Amino acid sequence: MISQCCLAQGNGPGLHGARAAGMGNAAVTLSDVWALGNNVAGLSQLTRPEVGVYAENRFLISSLNTVGLAVASPLGRLTGEEPRYGVAGLELQRFGDKLYNEQRVGLGYAYRTGVMSVGVRADVLQVAIEGLGSRRAVAASVGAQAELIPRKLVFGASLYNLNQAKLAEYEDERVPTVLKAGLSYRPTEKVMLNAEVEKDVDHAADFRAGIEYQALEALALRVGVLGVSEQVTGGAGFHAGRFRIDYAGAWHSSLGLSQHISAGFRLEAK
Repeated sequence: MISQCCLAQGNGPGLHGARAAGMGNAAVTLSDVWALGNNVAGLSQLTRPEVGVYAENRFLISSLNTVGLAVASPLGRLTGEEPRYGVAGLELQRFGDKLYNEQRVGLGYAYRTGVMSVGVRADVLQVAIEGLGSRRAVAASVGAQAELIPRKLVFGASLYNLNQAKLAEYEDERVPTVLKAGLSYRPTEKVMLNAEVEKDVDHAADFRAGIEYQALEALALRVGVLGVSEQVTGGAGFHAGRFRIDYAGAWHSSLGLSQHISAGFRLEAK
């Protein structure tokens, strides 16, 4: 059961940012700095440099901690509301403890034209087990987003590890290849409804959904659900000027509480 619940982070695309966690990780259509990991195409809508930090604990077990750092910046001057040469980003992430840990360095790039955004990402992954050494692999990913109805309905899709990177010769161990696709419907400026499906080629498809409600200008409330891992989630985000902080909790009936917190800072353009 634990392996099932941790499926999304065992060398897979993982979870990036507490905003996504609060909405059941239904994040393939989001466009914040954490799009670097959730769907790199969403990075294309950033118009200012941003920095984010993230920490996660699963089921109150210290060996299931994850920490991350993301940095992204537009390239060139804005053309209208879009960066002329797209947006580039870097993400560092570490999961685990001394006995078992996973580390990744991810480089992403996204470009937007009209209502369509596309992105690519490369991850250098390292998996280490005390006493058994470590393995490295390079995984390539792609993503896309499209506004089917401008500012109302957004489609997103991403494919993680399209090159099916191999971690070890023993039993042909490979990094998971994961496809995600989903929709985001925004009936008003204050409400966002997300739903998506995630399919690991070696496991059953997972359905997840989430809602974000902008209760106040500075406060967003979120709830969500993950199907296969049978978790419900909730969280809140606070925004003040160029700072924002997000918190989310996820509850599993057998394994208990997981917690997520992230903070971000948007820099001014030169």
